[in-house]
Amino acid sequence: METLEENVINDEEVKENKNILGTEKISKLIKKFSVPCIISLLVSSLYNIVDQIFIGQGVGYLGNTATNVVFPITVISLAFALMIGDGAAAYMSLNLGRNDKKSAKQGIGNSITLIGILGVLFFIFGFIFNEQLLKIFGVTEKSYKFAKDYMMITVIGLPFFMISNTLNSMIRADGSPKDAMKIMLIGAVLNIILDPIAIFVLHWSVKGAAIATIVGQIVSFVFSILYIRKFKTINLEKNDFKPKFKIIKKIMSLGVSSFITEVAITCVIIVLNNSLKKYGAESKYGAEIPISVLGIVMKMNQIVNSIVLGIAVGSQPIIGFNYGAKQYKRVLETLKYMIKVSLAITFIATLIFQLCPQVIINLFGSKEGPEYNEFARLCFRIFLMFVMLNSVQMLSGIFFQAIGKPIKSTIISLSRQILILIPAMIILPKFFQIKGILYAGPLADFTAFTIAVILLTIEIKNIHKSLKNFDLQK
Repeated sequence: METLEENVINDEEVKENKNILGTEKISKLIKKFSVPCIISLLVSSLYNIVDQIFIGQGVGYLGNTATNVVFPITVISLAFALMIGDGAAAYMSLNLGRNDKKSAKQGIGNSITLIGILGVLFFIFGFIFNEQLLKIFGVTEKSYKFAKDYMMITVIGLPFFMISNTLNSMIRADGSPKDAMKIMLIGAVLNIILDPIAIFVLHWSVKGAAIATIVGQIVSFVFSILYIRKFKTINLEKNDFKPKFKIIKKIMSLGVSSFITEVAITCVIIVLNNSLKKYGAESKYGAEIPISVLGIVMKMNQIVNSIVLGIAVGSQPIIGFNYGAKQYKRVLETLKYMIKVSLAITFIATLIFQLCPQVIINLFGSKEGPEYNEFARLCFRIFLMFVMLNSVQMLSGIFFQAIGKPIKSTIISLSRQILILIPAMIILPKFFQIKGILYAGPLADFTAFTIAVILLTIEIKNIHKSLKNFDLQK
């Protein structure tokens, strides 16, 4: 999600605030720029978490198993939406900076056309190949009916979901982060209201949760579409929507890092579900309980990640401006402050996950058996053991983006998910059975943290050298 939020503060807004970025108190700046990012990311996390809570209370853990199995198709569709949306936002900002409004308009128009086509294709593909996809995603025999019911409704909302997320990036880049936040918030709040009605009043089970979700997505889509006529920096015309391969290619290249990040998450979920299915079936917990529980654990952790990522992304324009202006002391001060705040937040989260896991578990269903509760406690205490270390890894990735070093940022971003977590989830269970999957989490966190610290330490030393040289030149 890093690149999605890069455009919360667009080029024009940064220019208007350039004196503030270089002179204002760091803590005050981070608060100003980070709060909208945090709220937007938290809202994004709400959809699935709310579904999980109400489904757990109204249907049981088999319902949550089903939603976790279907989740990859939502993440894959989001990967394409963010690639196009973030790419279009960057393309628009770059061209507006060059005073080339024609290219900026064409980029936005082409992107809207492209995501509309892809949204329809995703719906068709998901509808036709739903059974094959569910098998790939790790569906179990007991959860199959719930998963199919949930997926057949979920795919209907994919075009609306994809278009609204793509437009959300563009709206941020247009200098309207609050409008983008409100649009997402409207859909999330509506989903929260409709979920209990559909599940507890109308007794629609997982179908009701899926319907509530797509209604929220459709409403967000409508408000996103209405914003097209309100763009501040461009005025779209019919010709701007005519696809041009050269423009589309450039947009996709600019947004590819967002795509890679989301695809990595998808790969992790698919490998995780299939590993839990296999080794869970060989344990006393069965196949369904591990898939249900670990999905909940990961989504609860996403709340913490949203806060940390919001702080990091909000700090990005501050770091970037001061690094470019060679105000290296402010760069280091910003880095130190964002790490300090994030560690404080993740320390509190760690205490909650370690000391009070049952309280969280009960939110998602308090009538499950002892095996369910036992495994859930193990998940929170083992899989999320090193939440604090993971925060440093995320912050480091954003820091390297901000100072214009994308290779180091990519290494850090992919190290946990692709290079460590997936291999660990495949290898460790061969020796430690299902607990091996849980220990893959802290192993990945610790290793990625070590990589991040090494790269960060080297970079800080280089900044100190640059600072000394800059002072000597004065």
